[in-house]
Amino acid sequence: MLYLIPTPIAENALHTLPEQVMEVVRRLDCFVVERAKTARHFVKSVGHPKPMALLTFVELPQDGGLGEAEALLHTALAQGLDVGVLSEAGCPGVADPGAAAVAWAHRMGMPVVPLVGPSSILMALMASGCNGQAFSFHGYLSPKRPELAKDLRRLELTLRQTGATQLFIETPYRSQMVLEVALEALAADTFWGVAQDLSGDQQRILVRQVKHWKSTQPLTLAKAPAVFLLGNPQINK
Repeated sequence: MLYLIPTPIAENALHTLPEQVMEVVRRLDCFVVERAKTARHFVKSVGHPKPMALLTFVELPQDGGLGEAEALLHTALAQGLDVGVLSEAGCPGVADPGAAAVAWAHRMGMPVVPLVGPSSILMALMASGCNGQAFSFHGYLSPKRPELAKDLRRLELTLRQTGATQLFIETPYRSQMVLEVALEALAADTFWGVAQDLSGDQQRILVRQVKHWKSTQPLTLAKAPAVFLLGNPQINK
């Protein structure tokens, strides 16, 4: 089996994982991971009975391929071993290189088992009040201000044409820049949302029109993981 194992998306949030997930982790010896150091810390934190030195952690390359993980998966399939796929945070295969391992498993006939756990994208959408019947996730937008402004106006146009909520993420240290560019580039009546540190101690979720963002005291975003969105709140007019 190839188990897709969610991990917490906030610090000290192990409680957000079902016990079933931790039980699976404790009985696995082989892991395909985004980052070995983080994966070892997580596996140890759930109480794996074996020393970390006896477990196998193989990192996936960031280019979308399998790299050294392919050899591990071939060995596991040949020997009938179960393997776990771990993301840095949240659900493997979603905004994450783990999708390559899943695609390989499907090609080779290896059963894939997704486990329940936190997803910042779905949690942000749930908490937004915007259209959850139609939505698009865009990963990372341009890191440069002029190009980001163009990206945001493109998403705004898509929102107006389709009504589908538009979501994307950014690295924590660029969150403030994203907010500033959004308030400069988007139309006054567009609803703009920020969801930071979801399930964490500093969780903050705000969705309001750009004109309301501008009319209130300027907000300084924490350097914490964030999901941003443009949407149309489902309000009866």
